[in-house]
Amino acid sequence: MSVTHEIIEADDSSVGVLLRQDPELAEILFAEGRRQSTTLQLIAAENFTSPAVLAALGSPLANKYAEGYPGARHHGGCEIVDVAERLAAQRAQALFGAEHANVQSHSGSSAVLAAYAALLRPGDTVLALGLPYGGHLTHGSPANFSGRWFDFVGYGVDAETGLIDHDQVRTLARARRPKAIVCGSIAYPRHLDYAAFRDIADEVGAYLIADAAHPIGLVAGGAAPSPVPYADIVCATTHKVLRGPRGGMILCGSELAERVDRAVFPFTQGGAQMHTIAAKAVAFGEAATPAFAAYAHQVVANARALAAHLAAEGLVVTTGGTDTHLLTADPAPLGVDGKTARGLLAAAGIVLDCCALPHADARGLRLGTAAVTTQGMGEREMRAVATLVAGVLRGTTDPAAARADVRDLTAEFPPYPD
Repeated sequence: MSVTHEIIEADDSSVGVLLRQDPELAEILFAEGRRQSTTLQLIAAENFTSPAVLAALGSPLANKYAEGYPGARHHGGCEIVDVAERLAAQRAQALFGAEHANVQSHSGSSAVLAAYAALLRPGDTVLALGLPYGGHLTHGSPANFSGRWFDFVGYGVDAETGLIDHDQVRTLARARRPKAIVCGSIAYPRHLDYAAFRDIADEVGAYLIADAAHPIGLVAGGAAPSPVPYADIVCATTHKVLRGPRGGMILCGSELAERVDRAVFPFTQGGAQMHTIAAKAVAFGEAATPAFAAYAHQVVANARALAAHLAAEGLVVTTGGTDTHLLTADPAPLGVDGKTARGLLAAAGIVLDCCALPHADARGLRLGTAAVTTQGMGEREMRAVATLVAGVLRGTTDPAAARADVRDLTAEFPPYPD
């Protein structure tokens, strides 16, 4: 494997240091950079961070051990990183209108674990979207801590519309009297009715936990309704549409702040990752700008355009469209299942996921538009993407030929322009 020296402009750059110290690992970084910049990134959970976020991730804050919270650390020398964490929390509170923000969670799953730890005890009953309908592993999978420690009851979606059946949610809540109700999904393309979930939770005396890992970036940009006024605890990630570093956060009211903080540290995590928290602060600052609001709305416009064009090409789009950054579709009318389709499209340089389809045995495709929108693509490019996808899946376009078209398209929209 040859090292791409031309990528390095300055010998004193951080990548230049890595190139001299460990060329084998440097080439792996270069290869991933080439992959990201020459293929279409349509995974709904991924995005390109800003250069400023990357700079914070590679900063000296990576060296600091900081167990505890600002002003109450278990290590010395935290006076500077305390400022960074306070800034991140303050920006998150202002951005989302929350009374309290914990920015230490290492991931979305860690945030959900902490939320459960703050509100529940092992064996408690929890109502959440079932995994076959788009629920996350932390919503009761038997392979996950959630399914092993708690008694999860899954609600579903209407077989005809694909929309959450709130009557079923209410019926299950009345019958099972859960300690908590979770609203959130990894593959539900419509806005959640947080007010309806709040009403059901209040009726049965349950906590409401919103797992907003996917829509939180749209919330920040005013392109999706906020769960903050309705949920007792909101769990989220800071990557995806939000364009921050890979990590999690928790938003809640002041009355649960201490319980949430204790659930994160010391109950579920140790030292905070201060470089990541600094990068979260950068992302929250960027998300508070008019430019980000315009971006968030364009993400949705692109997703709707992509859904419409895929439907026109013959794929069956779940719920008939999308309100968000993601959509799910069944490629069966084109003669392939989701798993086969993902492999064919990967060979063409189109990177996406397969997922469960509600009320179906076969798997479908899950696509997201956050990353391609970050690159500057719009509705016109979504038509071109849908045409490429359909051609490859029908077998009328050779994957190698489609790969060349993908290279041409991505060359027009580099993720990190010079």
